[in-house]
Amino acid sequence: MMTDIKVPQLPESITDATLVAWHKMPGDAVRRDENLADLETDKVVLEVPAPANGVLREVKVQKGTVVTAGQLLALFEEGAQAVAVAAAPAAAREAPQAEELKATGTDAAGKDKLSPSVRRLIEENRLDAAAIPASGRDGRLTKSDVVDFLGRKSSASPGAGGAASANPPSSAATGIGGSDAAGASGPAADAAGGAAPAARAPIRTTPVQLAGSRGEQRVPMTRLRQRIAQRLIEAQSTQALLTSFNEVDLTEVQALRARYKDRFEKEQGVKLGFMSFFVKASIEALKRFPVVNASVDGGDIIYHEFYDIGVAVSTERGLVVPIVRDADAKSFGALEKEIGEYAKKARSGGLAIEDLTGGTFTITNGGVFGSLMSTPIVNAPQSAILGMHKIQERPMVVAGQIAIRPMMYIAITYDHRIIDGREAVQFLVTIKECLEDPGRMLLGI
Repeated sequence: MMTDIKVPQLPESITDATLVAWHKMPGDAVRRDENLADLETDKVVLEVPAPANGVLREVKVQKGTVVTAGQLLALFEEGAQAVAVAAAPAAAREAPQAEELKATGTDAAGKDKLSPSVRRLIEENRLDAAAIPASGRDGRLTKSDVVDFLGRKSSASPGAGGAASANPPSSAATGIGGSDAAGASGPAADAAGGAAPAARAPIRTTPVQLAGSRGEQRVPMTRLRQRIAQRLIEAQSTQALLTSFNEVDLTEVQALRARYKDRFEKEQGVKLGFMSFFVKASIEALKRFPVVNASVDGGDIIYHEFYDIGVAVSTERGLVVPIVRDADAKSFGALEKEIGEYAKKARSGGLAIEDLTGGTFTITNGGVFGSLMSTPIVNAPQSAILGMHKIQERPMVVAGQIAIRPMMYIAITYDHRIIDGREAVQFLVTIKECLEDPGRMLLGI
């Protein structure tokens, strides 16, 4: 039975999506619920599952097409077996490859021995690799071999049978910089019988593109990247953003992690990281300075009496911010588990729209990439974001003595329309105090 594969219902507020990948081709056998294609919205990637076991028969929409809910994507035959249909795409893929090999005069084995740069030169200039003297190891062609061959070929003048003349004709006979019909009737042609050789295509004399090329590529932005760009511009154009910095001595946090990491992992089933400490410290600071947890709505300030903390996760598609709901009510173990699960889902494209909706405050950690200091941008409509950075050992004065301490710069970027500098600075100081003496978070002091 033939079944229509259509675009599923899109999340609320999303009107269309882009088909970014087909995971199955016409003729491929498919199992029930196996992913057929990926649809990218400006927030998440949606999968298109197979309705049953069968074969994908025909693709109606190509990669890169913008689609809407209910639009026909493909035809699917339930219960069918993958037979001769699967051979057609393979043959179609092999045909261009065969033409390419024929044009360049190289076979599959020969192409495997060529480096990418050598292969590109041969294909661009449509050369026969077998006709080029090779000086590389094991008889391999090098880039200099091809460049030298092109140089000799472009500077030589064709005579009878295509042989180069020992004495190149003058520019008056050949035209400036090349050979023409007059050059084909030179002394060599007369010696061969006085007849000019048959006309043939002029030799390509386009300069070879060597190392340090200035190529360009135009690649369309993904839907997610477009959405990120839009949100960042909106935040900077609608909010009065300002950033304050402080630094934190993480000696006590590191000692606590070293003391309990094995027991914690055994009992909680997850490693004890730094993020749970920063989430807990941020919540303590948000409780003391509720305006940092607020947002602006027109002429009103909305004070949120809950703590939904966004944790920024970097993926190949871009930065996403899944939300840890009611983070104040969760233990260190629960926070680490949830953050870890969100990170896995984000990198596999498995986040749902609900995972990214809402949030009252965000934490981002550029330190995992080596950032020592940065000014993060607020995730609107929130009013503030905390930036973590690289932990770096530095000499510090402790009790009148110089000691090496694991230090981290922390930053808060905030909307100055509702958050004053005093509150932002004291917010960072509260986080600093909680992390330098973690017992404060247990006692609430």
